[in-house]
Amino acid sequence: MRLYADNDMGEQDPNQYIEFEYRLQTDQYMMGFDINLVGMDNVMAANTSFIGLDWKADMLQQEKSVDRFNGSTIYYKHLSDDVDYLSEGDSDEESIRTRLKWVSYKQRFFSASLIAGLHFDNAELRTTTNPSPANPRYLKTMHASLELPFSFSRDQTIPMSFYFGPLGFGEMRAYGIDLERQIPLGWGFFLLAWINIYIVIPVFNFLGSYGWNYGIVILVLTVLLKTMLFPIAYKTYLSSAKMRVLKPEVDELSKKFPKKEDAMKKQQAVMQLYKRAGASPMAGCIPMLLQMPILIALFRFFPSSIELRQQPFLWAEDLSSYDSILDLPFEIPFYGAHVSLFTLLMSISTVIYTHLNMNMTAGQGTQMPGMKTMMYLMPIMFLGLFNNYASGLSYYYFLANVITFIQMYIFRLAINEDKLRAKIEANKKRPVKKSGFQKRLEDAAKKRGYQMPK
Repeated sequence: MRLYADNDMGEQDPNQYIEFEYRLQTDQYMMGFDINLVGMDNVMAANTSFIGLDWKADMLQQEKSVDRFNGSTIYYKHLSDDVDYLSEGDSDEESIRTRLKWVSYKQRFFSASLIAGLHFDNAELRTTTNPSPANPRYLKTMHASLELPFSFSRDQTIPMSFYFGPLGFGEMRAYGIDLERQIPLGWGFFLLAWINIYIVIPVFNFLGSYGWNYGIVILVLTVLLKTMLFPIAYKTYLSSAKMRVLKPEVDELSKKFPKKEDAMKKQQAVMQLYKRAGASPMAGCIPMLLQMPILIALFRFFPSSIELRQQPFLWAEDLSSYDSILDLPFEIPFYGAHVSLFTLLMSISTVIYTHLNMNMTAGQGTQMPGMKTMMYLMPIMFLGLFNNYASGLSYYYFLANVITFIQMYIFRLAINEDKLRAKIEANKKRPVKKSGFQKRLEDAAKKRGYQMPK
């Protein structure tokens, strides 16, 4: 596409023009885009150091539902630094006074990215919302004003590229310019991103390569992840079993120290009991903490996985969107105007898991008033949060709960609490081995004439 300059006679000069040159390649989402300036030395001022390029586009909704955690916005990459972005919710703007490598208009599953051959010098980026859009699918308007570096000469080419394509991790990463950072995989915390990049995505793509329905792929992935976490789950259950066995003795200590002013003595006595028995309250918390990064990583992965887009499974028409089995004639605040069955199943199974877990840990959380109520309120909150979210995620959490029930049944058969009680009693009779730190603490106390409690 050429724009000719006029000569001194006011006529178009075929030897003076600005040209946009586009190059399409087979099986590529990347399109070549060059700005060619030919014979423009007689038209442009000799002190010109940059050319302004304005880019504006209205983003339209392509999906059935809008992801509140993965909205439309502008992403940009600093030339020698990280990737940043404007607000995904509200209108936003940013003035960039450093060099940029690319600017991208990102939607949930697709992006249009303008990539500099060298760099953009400065940029003004802005997202706005038209209060009265003509198109019912209108989402947001993107604006970008970029400065292209320019050296004065007769003929010059400013090389650039456009990426028009899906937010597919493999496709975008292959270009080596961090385009994949537009996919919300938990980049803010390195561990979440590593779990998705090096574990979840390779396994997910491997299973998907067999041509299975993606509902089956999620099922197999869930089984594999729960199998990997099986030792951690076993440690958690074993710790709960030890605490249940010790509960009668803990109750006796509570009767021994009924006054509030004796709370510290009671705590010391309980901890001493746990130590002699070879049990630890933290033994159940640490395995749960180890599982949390995986749960959060998958919370980011499933809704942003373009592989699930428009993929049906059972009653769900699209695993990347909600699975409505009943449209309501009215909208419920915080819930919506439909009933998502996978979300309902997930919430019910979470309530059942909470109930079973509360029974297993009965008496261990009595010092935290309101915790039991909060644990039961969480599934209700999930019901509202996930009702309009990707059904593939709710389906995964439902499967994870079902497999957890099976694991708990296996653990209950495998762990004999009578034998565990006998083992704990044997541990109590053994002399408690003091750590090096405790020995140094006692030696320091003796020097000061203070007797450490037994």
